Amino acid sequence: MTSSVWIMTTLIGYMLVLVLIGVWAQQRTSDQEDYFLGGRQLGPWVAGLSASASSSSAWSLLGVSGTAYAVGIEAFWFLPGVLGGYIFSWFYVAPRLREAAQREDAVTLSELLFGRYEHNGSNVVIRSASVIILISFMFYVAAQFQGAGLAFSSSFGLPPTTAILVGAAVVLVYTLIGGFWAVAVTDTLQAVLMLAVAALLPVLCLIEVGGFSGLLAGMGQVDDEIFLSFTGKYSGLAAVGFVLGMLSPGAAYYGQPHVVNRFMALKDDASLRQARIIAIGWAFVVFGGMLILGWSSRVLFPVSGNEEQIFFYATQQLLPPVLAGIMIAGVLSAIMSTADSQLLVAASAIARDWNLAASRAHAKVLTDSRVVVLMVTIAACLVSLYLPSSIFDRVLFAWHALGASFGPLVLLYITNVRVQRKPALLSLWLGFGLTVVFNWMPDTPGDIVERVVPFLAAFLAAWLGRERPEAV
Repeated sequence: MTSSVWIMTTLIGYMLVLVLIGVWAQQRTSDQEDYFLGGRQLGPWVAGLSASASSSSAWSLLGVSGTAYAVGIEAFWFLPGVLGGYIFSWFYVAPRLREAAQREDAVTLSELLFGRYEHNGSNVVIRSASVIILISFMFYVAAQFQGAGLAFSSSFGLPPTTAILVGAAVVLVYTLIGGFWAVAVTDTLQAVLMLAVAALLPVLCLIEVGGFSGLLAGMGQVDDEIFLSFTGKYSGLAAVGFVLGMLSPGAAYYGQPHVVNRFMALKDDASLRQARIIAIGWAFVVFGGMLILGWSSRVLFPVSGNEEQIFFYATQQLLPPVLAGIMIAGVLSAIMSTADSQLLVAASAIARDWNLAASRAHAKVLTDSRVVVLMVTIAACLVSLYLPSSIFDRVLFAWHALGASFGPLVLLYITNVRVQRKPALLSLWLGFGLTVVFNWMPDTPGDIVERVVPFLAAFLAAWLGRERPEAV
């Protein structure tokens, strides 16, 4: 069998399993709480692995390895940044958010944060949150479909349009059928596959290059004078800004609605304690492995072209066809595990949150949700096809837009600081709007302006607008 036949066979089998999980999950889905939160019955392995997989999309396998390949040692800062975000979120944010969601009987993050702002039958704050989620996820999901295009075109020479539509169709089917349970269980399977990929391929590259000593020696011979610099081309204050900007993705972790809904769905404290260890260990292996893969590949395969394809090149060079098929399936799993979670949250943002008071008791919400999933999938396909951008840049834009919009309000909420309605609205749009504006501007060291300033501005607006106890 040729390499492409092995890869196609592996992928077809993998996709059939995902669809069957969707069919199984449909039997466990009877109401909104089941469809959006799995009945709040998530155990530790499903919660820890699915939250990790849904936050670590194609950018974790293709983007991080490609960036490490292109820029060298400076990419290291992503690892402590990501791990710091995981640790803070799982140890501090998760238990408080889970308790609050159960106490308030909230199904979505927006409902928990903004449900109380209803005024004269309207809730402009929660609707603003829905718009921000919808726009951000269109770009985020588009990046996942773009990753699918790279995977298929590298393996079979398929046109990007065909590849994007195939990947989108599979995700769409099992998300429509099974809702949260389908998403959570398939994400768990995908997380295991991603873990296997991130453990095996970097180790093979490291062996091929001669271990860590060979890697360092080879990196020293790369024809790039800043390849071994931890701050790249920057020094002084610019270097400090660069490092802060590179660390910043972790600070946006707890502002991702598609991630923190796993916190809200945990069934008990024991599951939370186990899930946090599983999630943090998973992140260390996956992100650390992709850095090693990128650096080793730069020594082994100094090829020119799209750095985000180095994952596929290393796979083809080092693995037999059947294992190459598993590796390609690992990339698609990264894509699907994020896209499905985001589609589900986008559905809840429109079908449930838009008219929250009416939708809580409205059975038609599940039907409306499936319509929204279909519409967002179509829009993301169009963005992916007609607004080209690198996977890494597109994901980080959407990640920080959501983090700056929701992160400050999540922090204040779980510390029992309540924000007034208008300042909450201002905080949402400041975080999102400034991220968009700075994204259009020239890059700063580590993109610190785009990644840090919107969050700080949104936090300040919310803090100044907090409710103060009346003087006695």
